[in-house]
Amino acid sequence: MTLVFIDGSSGTTGLRIHDRLRNRPGVDLVTLPEEDRKNPKARAEAINSADIAVLCLPDAAAREAVSFVRNPATVVLDASTAHRTAPGWAYGFPELGPSYLEGVRTSKRIAVPGCHASGFIALVSPLTEAGVVSREAKLTCTSLTGYSGGGKKMIADYEAGDRSPLFDSPRVYALGQTHKHLPEMKVHGGGSEAPAFLPIVGDFYSGMLVIVPIFRKDLAAGTTIETIRGIYREKYRSPIVSYVDGMDEDGFLAASALSGLDCMQVSVFGNEDRILLAARYDNLGKGASGAALECFNIATGAAPETGLNL
Repeated sequence: MTLVFIDGSSGTTGLRIHDRLRNRPGVDLVTLPEEDRKNPKARAEAINSADIAVLCLPDAAAREAVSFVRNPATVVLDASTAHRTAPGWAYGFPELGPSYLEGVRTSKRIAVPGCHASGFIALVSPLTEAGVVSREAKLTCTSLTGYSGGGKKMIADYEAGDRSPLFDSPRVYALGQTHKHLPEMKVHGGGSEAPAFLPIVGDFYSGMLVIVPIFRKDLAAGTTIETIRGIYREKYRSPIVSYVDGMDEDGFLAASALSGLDCMQVSVFGNEDRILLAARYDNLGKGASGAALECFNIATGAAPETGLNL
């Protein structure tokens, strides 16, 4: 029996992880009474009693939770931003390569990737690794997400009966270019600097579409659009992350197409001068709870796709 404590189980990601594990054979959830949910002593005891502690907390609270750990056997699975580039932490995107998979399999500290960052890194990392895109390339990234990515407050704002008409149209945010996902996009994308990043929230519950344009000047000599497609075909062949030829719908790409699923699709559009790299998934699936569950599976020796909606 695997004992699991979810610290922060009342948030959007925590609730989803709780729902997915509560009836899973071989898993026993450690729970705290409502009055102890923010009690440091009670949380510390629960964390150290668990085989796996899942942190679904703001960054400061996640760092505090990690400081509570005294049990050397406890695996910490952190869904916050706090440790995604921290030394000694495995980055929970096993499809990026054997070292990432082995890190998730063996580490006691695993950071679950950010939702926007997952798409950017899935698209860029294989290309910088292969040397077809320079690590010094100045890239841009546009990411369209459903409003559930903003948590309970944003969900309430979008679903309010008297909401502002401004919520009817897509809204660009993080205008100061300091979005919290930028450090991991740089480190795990393999670039020397973070991209110019344009996140957009739309009037739909969940789903995500990440686009990275690549110009001919950013490519190594002899690289073609088919070169890039071939790299993705070879890299992404699992049921969780896969390359798809022509994943558009009659020339359109719907960000919500994989809502409710835990998989990610990668594709390539454009021409030899202006190439569009695209990743589509659910911000609450491969972008959050689905990614956490995949890491949980690997850390506990289960097949990565166990319990995922694919």
